[in-house]
Amino acid sequence: MIKTLSGLLLAILLGASAVIAQDAQLRSLSSGQKYKVKGAVVSKDDDSTFVIRDATGVDTRVIVSPQSSIKTKGGWFGGGDRIASNQIVRGLYLEAEGRGDSSGSLAASKVRFDEDDFRVAQSIDTRVGPAEARLTAAEENQQRVAGQIDELMAISNAARGGAKAAQETADAAVEGVNATNTRITAMDDYVVQSTATVNFLVNSARLSPEAKASLDEVATAATTMKGYVIEVTGFASAEGSTAHNKALSERRKQAVIDYLVETHNVPLRRIGTSYGFGELQAVADNTTREGREQNRRVEVKLLVSRGINQNVEVRPVSTDNEE
Repeated sequence: MIKTLSGLLLAILLGASAVIAQDAQLRSLSSGQKYKVKGAVVSKDDDSTFVIRDATGVDTRVIVSPQSSIKTKGGWFGGGDRIASNQIVRGLYLEAEGRGDSSGSLAASKVRFDEDDFRVAQSIDTRVGPAEARLTAAEENQQRVAGQIDELMAISNAARGGAKAAQETADAAVEGVNATNTRITAMDDYVVQSTATVNFLVNSARLSPEAKASLDEVATAATTMKGYVIEVTGFASAEGSTAHNKALSERRKQAVIDYLVETHNVPLRRIGTSYGFGELQAVADNTTREGREQNRRVEVKLLVSRGINQNVEVRPVSTDNEE
């Protein structure tokens, strides 16, 4: 019964880890000193590095090598089976022994865990892992995720008999569900992170050096963002016919897209709405030379998803290149 409760509690820890991770501190171990730590795996850097959190809420980074002994220590079939490091999943309660290394992590020589806990943690990971992957790709179904985590919470509460410790953990998991639902809702909420305007000579769709410099800045900023989209719109002054100006604005818009794709390898899926408005939506008076110069332009907007980029802010940057 204890192992079952432990395994069910691991399910809640997976749902709540994003909420309570900020409260944990990472231990720095003394190099060369022996340590034995026990706790649940709360995150994995890669197949050989993971972080475990003990009962006091303190984290320890554990590094395993091909020489590390990783085995079960009991369960349905008696334990003692060797386990590959890449099979260690979040939520698994384990015990690690080894020495501190130069980075303050635990270089483990031995890792042990109950076979029952191992099977429960793996079962939960097969359900939670794919859900998180779909969320990152902005394809997660809100109700399904909430339902799965709510189900795990209900099972844990029933097993623990409504004890105070389980209730506190469940409350933290509810906050995690709410945060997840908020992120899913915000997936399609795009905000302008920066803007740029490049100008063109009369009857021209050729990018000037100044225009290319502005587009370089946009592409560089985009590489620091997740879930970004670049919107490109072209315009023309009213010096030619309406049809000619419409076609010219399309060529200017395409010249900008071609530069971003061919020079900066911006993926085509990142090029969002693009359109040539011709002489429509003028920003200045077409009866003056200065106004026509301003209207011969392409506007570029870098938009990011609030659901993927937390705490984004709108930072408009207008760059008007002189002809």
